[in-house]
Amino acid sequence: MFEKYVKADYSSYEDFKANFKIKVPLRFNFAYDVLDALAAEKPAKTALVWVKETGEKKVFSFAEMKKYSDKAANYLRSLGIRKGDKVMLIMKRHYEFWYTIMALHKIGAVAIPATHLLTKKDIEYRINAASIKMVICTNDGTVKEQVELAENVDSLEIKALLGEREGWLNFGDGVASASDVFIKPGENELPRNDDIMLLYFTSGTTGMPKMVIHSFTYPLGHIPTAVFWQNVDPEGLHLTISDTGWAKSVWGKLYGQWLGETAVF
Repeated sequence: MFEKYVKADYSSYEDFKANFKIKVPLRFNFAYDVLDALAAEKPAKTALVWVKETGEKKVFSFAEMKKYSDKAANYLRSLGIRKGDKVMLIMKRHYEFWYTIMALHKIGAVAIPATHLLTKKDIEYRINAASIKMVICTNDGTVKEQVELAENVDSLEIKALLGEREGWLNFGDGVASASDVFIKPGENELPRNDDIMLLYFTSGTTGMPKMVIHSFTYPLGHIPTAVFWQNVDPEGLHLTISDTGWAKSVWGKLYGQWLGETAVF
């Protein structure tokens, strides 16, 4: 897959330095151009292997990942999520994270991954600073209670939980009941390369956290990360240890890795 965007073979490091160049399409969208393309070309190829500490295991092919991303996109659309809307993802390492972030890319909404360690104050600050419209949250631990305590917010309209709880939508049930036929937005509704795809908050070590934005071309920048640094194996399984709230999760076990056609664990 990555060969569509960069030269694959180099005779030396000097050749790589001199001739490496990314061919950026006029409108690149990772969810359509990589996930959906792999689902069409290699539908049975493994995309994600997920194992819980209890021993529960789920394996998703690229075709299945496309299917669930389409269902999630339809569900999010039904809730009123549109291009440019901000959606915070507090999803730990649940498998739903992978198809949910793909769904947001398909819609053109802005994904804001966040750690489950956030407190009420942290959540209020982030929601207000980024004008977040929706939060999708893990049912593990106490972070859902912290979201509930974050009442001093103006933009938040929707709360969905990976589970059942009063006052929350059940995200899993919503995705399960949604159609798996997703109508791709028209040309004018599709995000441009310079539109915001992803937003992270810095740790705020010496001051309040700052927003760091990444455009829709960001995934292409991680071809070198996965293909030429991590040297991922298209028939292999790649593990990066990171909560999905940290940026390392998308550059370590999503964008470059799927461009290199490896499964992530």
